[in-house]
Amino acid sequence: MAIIVLEDKCIGCKLCLKACPFDAIDMVEKKAVINDKCVACGACIDACKFDAILREEGEGSEKDLSAYKNVWVFVEQRENKIMPVAIELLGEGKRLAKEIGVELCAVVLGENISDLAKECIAYGADKVYLAQHSLLKNFTTDGYTKVISEMIQAEKPEIVLLGATHIGRDLAPRIAARVDTGLTADCTKLEIDPEDKKLLQTRPAFGGNIMATIVCTKHRPQMATVRPGVMDKAVADGKRSGKIIDVAVNLDKEDIRTQVIKTVKADKAVVALEEAEVIVAGGRGLGKAEGFQLIQQLADRLGGVVGASRATVDAGWISHDHQVGQTGKTVKPRIYVACGISGAIQHMAGMQGADVIIAINKNPDAPIFSIADYGIVGDLYEVIPALIDALDRVDDIVKAMKEVAATTQL
Repeated sequence: MAIIVLEDKCIGCKLCLKACPFDAIDMVEKKAVINDKCVACGACIDACKFDAILREEGEGSEKDLSAYKNVWVFVEQRENKIMPVAIELLGEGKRLAKEIGVELCAVVLGENISDLAKECIAYGADKVYLAQHSLLKNFTTDGYTKVISEMIQAEKPEIVLLGATHIGRDLAPRIAARVDTGLTADCTKLEIDPEDKKLLQTRPAFGGNIMATIVCTKHRPQMATVRPGVMDKAVADGKRSGKIIDVAVNLDKEDIRTQVIKTVKADKAVVALEEAEVIVAGGRGLGKAEGFQLIQQLADRLGGVVGASRATVDAGWISHDHQVGQTGKTVKPRIYVACGISGAIQHMAGMQGADVIIAINKNPDAPIFSIADYGIVGDLYEVIPALIDALDRVDDIVKAMKEVAATTQL
């Protein structure tokens, strides 16, 4: 839905020029002209006192949804390396595309990144839209928005998925505004409606107190950002074949309002929760900061890392790097041990995808038990030492059996 100016009504008052937050209006021969920086926000329409600016399509009009097809995944890359969330989205996108009966397409932007297109095909993409340009080497909001928006307008995908990373959260709403569609942010679950094939987008709402499922009924593409660590990663298959489409990039320096002078790398997170196979997390039930020493012992014994609930982080018992949940990190380990965690929906939204959940809590009615595969009702200060002791005894037995086996062979 584009913004247009009616020349016969425009008097050159410049009210729209002052109202536009994106510098998207030029004055040409005393008439307002909309340039390609416009995101269709409508600020100029509200500012105009002469009804000289309007949307090209009426407010109540609907798009021809039948023209839209295929599932697109924005493949975020940094220094020519595909980000883990993109691999997760390729796996999820393949599943969605199969249910709808369309193709999975990867969208990759950068400079000298041809090899990444082959990786995307190995991870399940049927087509790869490859946009290479010197101005795309570093991410800029203006550059990436312009290129991807033009691609969407030309190719008309039915679904567009991006990772809910710093880049994805910056990029997605701007693209959605440019192509006149909705956006569901921070999704934790995606499904296809079996009746009408619409995308069902589920995300926490009202502070995480409910899980809302959102449907984009009248606009396309259906856009969503997905939290990292929620979906299963695609498995690479080097034997797959696909089509690589080189995109003609129409981009100038004037299109980009920011310039990347220098990239300074921050230190890596102290705790790589998203990559951990085993997480032992502590909650308010620890009672004190020192309780995390016991959590650390069990985590070390299991070869895992320490997680935490928001309550313990807010209390200053442990750093935010360890926080799991809606306002922390979303994780999907093989084993998640929740110690003294009651199970607020905000916390469960970040860890319920774990393969096996073990809960330890004194309260038998704690909500965490509703999603736990195994539950232990008891004082964690008694249960955890007993678990560590049991693990030690198992190791001793295994060691003894190996020694016996070795002696027998001799």
